[in-house]
Amino acid sequence: MSGSAKILVIRGGAIGDFILTLPVFAALREQFPVAHLEVLAYPNVTTLATAGGLADAARSIEARALAGFFARDGDLDEELSEYFASFAIIVSYLYDPDDIFKTNVGRCSRAQFIQGPHRPDEKRKLHATEVLLQPLERLAIFAPDPVPRLRISVGQQSIEAQTSQNDPGAMGLPDRRDARFTGETIALHPGSGSEQKNWPETKWSELLQWLMENSNQQLVLVGGEAEGDRLQRLSSKLPADRVELYQSRPLIEVAGRLSDCNLFIGHDSGISHLAAAVGLRSCVLWGETAEAIWRPRGDHVTILRESTGLASLATARVIEEFRRLRVTG
Repeated sequence: MSGSAKILVIRGGAIGDFILTLPVFAALREQFPVAHLEVLAYPNVTTLATAGGLADAARSIEARALAGFFARDGDLDEELSEYFASFAIIVSYLYDPDDIFKTNVGRCSRAQFIQGPHRPDEKRKLHATEVLLQPLERLAIFAPDPVPRLRISVGQQSIEAQTSQNDPGAMGLPDRRDARFTGETIALHPGSGSEQKNWPETKWSELLQWLMENSNQQLVLVGGEAEGDRLQRLSSKLPADRVELYQSRPLIEVAGRLSDCNLFIGHDSGISHLAAAVGLRSCVLWGETAEAIWRPRGDHVTILRESTGLASLATARVIEEFRRLRVTG
């Protein structure tokens, strides 16, 4: 492949799925350092790859014009046909059991098409990042780093947002001159995409109250639509000058905010994967999902779980782990 060639990575799925694919971008970057690398995925996650320097450009997978590529002998959009034809390598992690998408791309592009799995086979007990990296062996990429790593800073230089360097509040980021947000900050995500993955709200309340009474850290409660009113209920019992609600923000802003924290506590969720990827010391409260396959990776991540279920996980155990992370951090 020539040095100026273009590579496209196509990825569907939610936040966690995309973050688990970041090692693919990193491996391609290392193997082909001067190639132009693009990503076709959902727009809420693509900015993570571009802002983090893992991709040069991004395109939305939600474009209506793509519909023809998912239909057998579909009517292919001319502009998208030219787009796919511009790549030398296309790595797709879309669910395509009948090779319909692959065949249609082949009608307009001579790219080397590498089909990857849309999700791991849990019977293999192999971590998702390693499963997603395996197709790259066709490009002579062996034993790459399987840990998702994302370097995002709060500054304008690293975040794709239309904001002034002199106005951090324009992105909803706390002004570092504000005394409330100096010193150590803990980010907490008391939700997920499934109630079955959530630690009971009453125990979150106990943990937050303990933090208020036994530490001087500022707290950042992170969440989105899935959390509903949970963040408001939890924060309403806490001193307003020590708690920041960070809800329903663009993912790139969440990444920047997490990068500016010191410690994270959350569930089995995309936000926990994001916290781990930006290098935040993390305590993840785990439920029934296969940990060996789906856990956030890195030596800085601790998984807490109970054999009798997440609801049985004692607040005291979480506090104990919080204390350990503070000492070792």
